[in-house]
Amino acid sequence: MEKSGNNLVPQQVVGTQMDVVEERKLSSLSQAQEFFSLAAKKLLAVNEWGRISGLSDFKIYDSDGNQVSRPAQKGDFICIDIPGPGSIAGGGFDLVRVEEINIENDGDCEMIAMCVRPCSNPFSKDQQVAHFLKDQATSTFIIRRDRITVWAEEHGRNEVANTNEGNLLDRGRNLIVGLGAKLGLSYPQWKMLVKGLLYGKP
Repeated sequence: MEKSGNNLVPQQVVGTQMDVVEERKLSSLSQAQEFFSLAAKKLLAVNEWGRISGLSDFKIYDSDGNQVSRPAQKGDFICIDIPGPGSIAGGGFDLVRVEEINIENDGDCEMIAMCVRPCSNPFSKDQQVAHFLKDQATSTFIIRRDRITVWAEEHGRNEVANTNEGNLLDRGRNLIVGLGAKLGLSYPQWKMLVKGLLYGKP
């Protein structure tokens, strides 16, 4: 693992990486603590990410395949409807699974981090990865506070286009979408999300 501030994200080994960070300084410690709490709730409210980021749509499903309207939990699946043709393997969506949610608080500093990874479609018998990236890729979403400053972050690691699995249409689609991500076309979405977590409406 490599250290990013007070937070741990997977080590970058292959493919591309992305780091998107927004910062907001509050006027007092109590205000910053309250603001952190609100931003942390927004981080786990994945069903609202589409409204916050303004591009893709995000929906939480539990491990039994039921769509839920609660904060994300470890083991949940997130169905992502990105602009353009969807993944056939994912039923029109790109799917990730919540691998870990980590919460830390040592007084002056607080942090909540959620790591997700591309996965197969839990609603299908097909075990191929239903995402335009291979399952070695991760995205780690973080809200952290150091005294009166709060940050929102997204760290993408080991991003490689998923062009070896699935049917020909999915492989071609994943190549195009993955190339776009490599060229930085996914950056605006994550930038709007992390900015929205700090500056958007509750």
